[in-house]
Parts: sequence; structure tokens; C-alpha cells
Amino acid sequence: MASNFDAQRGKLPVPGDPHRLPGSIAVARQISELGKLLTELGDEVLFRTVDKSPGSSTSLTVSGFSAAVRPAGEAASALGEVAEQLAFLERTEHLHDLPDSRDAREAAGRVIDEALGTADTALRGAADSLHAASTAVSPPSRRLRAALGRTTSPAYGAVPAAPAASASATTPAPRAVRGR
Repeated sequence: MASNFDAQRGKLPVPGDPHRLPGSIAVARQISELGKLLTELGDEVLFRTVDKSPGSSTSLTVSGFSAAVRPAGEAASALGEVAEQLAFLERTEHLHDLPDSRDAREAAGRVIDEALGTADTALRGAADSLHAASTAVSPPSRRLRAALGRTTSPAYGAVPAAPAASASATTPAPRAVRGR
């Protein structure tokens, strides 16, 4: 679920370019996708609340899913604002030469940028909340933590460890070999 919110965040239009506004269809599609994710969150909260198994981490899971609902709703609301401003820009396209209209259209562009920033922050919050809840409910195994801690880059100049001295009787003593 957290990955789905990360993916939605990756689909957000980049704010700040007044000549390249997001498309109305793309924004509407993203609102629809967020609606589906909100429904999934709500279903998980309901399912987990109804199906309380003794000894389970149900309350932690419900808390994690519930904590993601608020920022997910904020992201959908911010994208709703973007859609509203885009509709305004479409309705007033023919008035772009009038000074008052130009000011209002520029203000709409600033509102769009701010709303996209809000959506980005909110989606990050939802994903982070779900990632944290996932770790709390099911912490990574010792093996996974060790694997994540390893590096894939070679350690140049590393000196191999000296073999440990052993006084074992089963290990033959080194022999000097001379060649002919």
C-alpha cells in the first residue's frame, strides 16, 4: 500500500512551470486513483477492526492504516483544487488578453503550484506512515537487516585477516620443502 502512494507521488506534475500546466485528464485520473487507494485504506481499517484475532497486532495495523487516511485525503483535496483551477483556466482562456483576467489566471497558476506541493507532501506522509506501520507490525528479519547493511562496492586495499593460530593436534606442522 505504501508503494502505491509512492507511485502516486511519482505521477504528480512538476510545479513551477507556468507554461506547462498539468493536463485536466491526468489530474482527474490521479484523483480517481487516489479515491481507490482511500477506499482500500478504509476497507483495511474496517476488515482489521471487525476481525480482531487474539494475540494479533490488529490495533497496530488499524492505527497504521488509519494514520495514512488523513494525508491521503489531503492529497486528494489538493488535487481537487488543481482540477478546479484548471477548469477556471479553460473557462477563461478566451479572456487572456484582459488585464484583470491575466492577473486572475496568474493567481490560478500559483494556486496550482501550491496545491501540487501540498499533494506531494501529503502523499509522502501517507507513504511514510504506512512504511513505518509495516515495520512496527512486522519488523524486518535479522537476515534482511544484515543484507541491507552490506555494501556492494569492493573494499580496495583491504587486508585479509590473519588466520587464527590453532594449537590443535590434528593440524600438521608446516614442513619445509626443498626443490632439487
